[in-house]
Amino acid sequence: MPDTTENPFFVIVRAGDRLEDLSTPRPVIDEDRLASNIRRVQSYMDQHGLSFRPHIKTHKIPAVAAQQRDAGAKGINCQKITEAEVFAAAGFDDILITFNILGHEKLERLSALNDQITSLKVVADNSVTVDGLSAWFADRKPLNVLVECDTGAGRCGVQTPAAAVELAVAISKAPGLTFGGLLTYPKPHAAEQVQSFLTEALEGLEERSIACPIVSNGGTPSLFDAHLVTAATEHRAGTYVYNDRSMVRAGHCTDEDCAMYILATVVSRPTADRAVVDAGSKALTSDLLGFSDYGQVIDYPGASITGLSEEHGVIDLSNCSERRPQIGEKIRIVPNHTCVVSNLFDTMVFHRGGIVTRVEAVAARGLVW
Repeated sequence: MPDTTENPFFVIVRAGDRLEDLSTPRPVIDEDRLASNIRRVQSYMDQHGLSFRPHIKTHKIPAVAAQQRDAGAKGINCQKITEAEVFAAAGFDDILITFNILGHEKLERLSALNDQITSLKVVADNSVTVDGLSAWFADRKPLNVLVECDTGAGRCGVQTPAAAVELAVAISKAPGLTFGGLLTYPKPHAAEQVQSFLTEALEGLEERSIACPIVSNGGTPSLFDAHLVTAATEHRAGTYVYNDRSMVRAGHCTDEDCAMYILATVVSRPTADRAVVDAGSKALTSDLLGFSDYGQVIDYPGASITGLSEEHGVIDLSNCSERRPQIGEKIRIVPNHTCVVSNLFDTMVFHRGGIVTRVEAVAARGLVW
């Protein structure tokens, strides 16, 4: 539980409380679905001989990462140094940070983290980042660096296998750095394209006698295609642990695999066809991810969350053919994007069968650099 001494208005939730009695809005996590998601994915990775490195961005909670590790995960993936610091302090010793790291302040924190844990790895996709890392680590404990490759997602990453090889050569020659391998975050369901890029890059490295210990593939939407990328040694995924509405649409899971929902209260029924709940953009997020509304109302098929302000969610009930929610009623909403919801709350409530089992601080919340 978080320290509440500085906030007298903090609403305390304890194990044994009933969800129906909790103040809202509040995200809650189904323990059984959470455990099933972890077990399902780890079993798949084990079956195909892939190391699995969960991305903590979805939950940001060391206790959940420990569940993933205890199920068989090999290390964790963080996005920023400050996130990694939280998990290192919680005892995690194999951490990959998938972000170009630049600037004196960040490099200072990065080297302290590198001294603290056994296996820290970062990525780079350009010579400026590599040169900055080398200048800082030349007289320090060597840093393990992977080359990030753009295999079609159009975000970060070198653009060709030849460029990947060129940057790997530069890393292997740079003082203070060790070349750790290749990494990609591809667009979903592009296994053939990813495999082709990585194979060509690996052939180029072999021609130059450069060992490539790690080939890291990633993403939840294409997670169950991971075995098709035979060049990869590990896979990274985050959203799978809770799942959300976008993952159901992607075919990754079913509604029954969504471990998170937002508990919200109907605070107004201005018209027969409109309800207003106490969950707005500060609880559900404004992410649409291609949907036309802001979450799935579980108990009312046909209901559509058509608008959000910070504290209000407006629900169109015109397509609800049967009963409709009443003022004071608590409803359940599956968010479009669960990862962002985690970053909106200080704590996460876990339950089994509607009874609170534990409350965990979202320890890496708001850590964006």
